[in-house]
Order: sequence, then C-alpha cells, then structure tokens
Amino acid sequence: MAHEDGGHKNPPHMAEQENFVHRQQSRQDMSRTLSALLLSALTIALPAVAEERGPVTNLPIPRYVSLKADEANARRGPGTDHRIDWVFKRRDMPLRVVGEFSHWRRVVDRDGAGGWVHYTLLSGVRTVIVDEDMAALHARPAEDAPVNAYAEAGVVARLGECVPGWCRISADGTRGWVETAALWGVGMDETRE
Repeated sequence: MAHEDGGHKNPPHMAEQENFVHRQQSRQDMSRTLSALLLSALTIALPAVAEERGPVTNLPIPRYVSLKADEANARRGPGTDHRIDWVFKRRDMPLRVVGEFSHWRRVVDRDGAGGWVHYTLLSGVRTVIVDEDMAALHARPAEDAPVNAYAEAGVVARLGECVPGWCRISADGTRGWVETAALWGVGMDETRE
C-alpha cells in the first residue's frame, strides 16, 4: 500500500501490533527503572537503620552493658521523680540499652523487664548470662574441641573474644568458648577481639 509521500504505510493491524510492542517495552523499561530505584533506596536506608546512635552518647542503640552496682532502681521515666517499677539486684548482670535521655539509660534484661536507670549504675564491661543449661565451654571455638567445663543456666560470665557463632567467656576462674546461641548479652553475629 503506497503512502501519499511515496513511502509505504503498514496496514492498521500492523501499526497496532507495533504500538503494543512499544508499550510492552516501555513497561519493561519502567519496571527495570523502578526496581533499580527501589534497590538503591533500600541500600541507602538499611545501613542507616542498622547504625542507629544514641542522642546523648552517640553509641549504638541497642547495645549491651552490665550493672555496676549491687542494686539499681529501674524507673518508669528518666528522673528520680518517676516511680520505681523494678529493682535490679545482681552486680555484673548484662542489660541491653534501648534508649537514652540526659543521664538516664532505658535498659531491659533478658526477660524484657526494665526501665530507666542512671548511667552511673551501668558499666561498659561486657558480661553475659548463660541461657542454656549445662552449656559446654570448649577449648577452641569448634564443636569437636575438648570441653573444659560446663556452665549452668543463669551463670553470669565475663565476655571475651567473639568470632561468628562463638564467644569466649570466663566465670569463677574457668574459661572456654561457648556457642553464641547459648548466651544472652551478645549479638548473634557480634565479633570482638
């Protein structure tokens, strides 16, 4: 079929097919572009979430600390004018800091109990609670390594070096490597020297 300007014109059904193909390609291009933008946004947003910092100390939130005192009042709010909801009574007990305000830290224990505690009652010395009864303390961070001792559930131990899946702990003069899953007070993927 000849066109007025001497060129050829496709029949109407061919033009519709070409338009359909162009629309499909445009949708595919738009879909790829949106996917790339979404991936970029997630890549930028995720590190920001993982790197939350406390407004007072600029330290990571959440983070683990230990109880420096023999006894500490956990209050409903950050200040001595707030009611005491809980009393922690175990020196060296690991706690998780989940908030900060002025000289106060919002902490929780392994059961989720807690409140606002004055920062002077907390220490950066890391401890853990053994969560698994008769947890094996190995000579090396490996399941087939010799066992030095066993720790009962509830033992509070000093936290040492950590490698993926394992941490070295010490309590009452006994040391060894314990699987991270058997401990509370350390992140599952945390590493320490």
